[in-house]
Amino acid sequence: MTELVILVVEDEPEVRAAIVRDLAPLSGTIRVDEADTVDDALAALEECTAAGDRVGLILADHRLPGRSGVDLLVSLHAEPATRPIRKVLITGQAGHQDTIRAINDAGLAHYIAKPWEPDDLRATAIDQLTDYVIDEGLDPLAFVQVLDGPRLLDEYSRASRSD
Repeated sequence: MTELVILVVEDEPEVRAAIVRDLAPLSGTIRVDEADTVDDALAALEECTAAGDRVGLILADHRLPGRSGVDLLVSLHAEPATRPIRKVLITGQAGHQDTIRAINDAGLAHYIAKPWEPDDLRATAIDQLTDYVIDEGLDPLAFVQVLDGPRLLDEYSRASRSD
């Protein structure tokens, strides 16, 4: 069965662990994968694709070893296969120009400043993944319990009426 995946790209282990912990209520239905560099993130995306899974959301820090999180998001937005992935920058270090670049060139869906509030992080993930499920035409019933159930049921009802 195809899994829906959140990819967390953060080089600081304790920060990455905190993000994963804050997303734990979504696990069971949504898989959370981790990467600490852009290259690791690209490898994780390839593994997900090869397994038939769908990365629906990337939460990326800006400052990463080697290439930046903004560079990653821009490159993903440039490719038709990865453009639909919802992209969120979660950082305390992106400058004004980097943020503008992420908005204009990466299709940035949201910006979360560090330190974040766990409830806000979860709400953003739920909102972005709900959008992804709807936009990509995935079976909304598979995600009603963990994502935005009323929106997904409304979408299911609308799709059923048009069939």
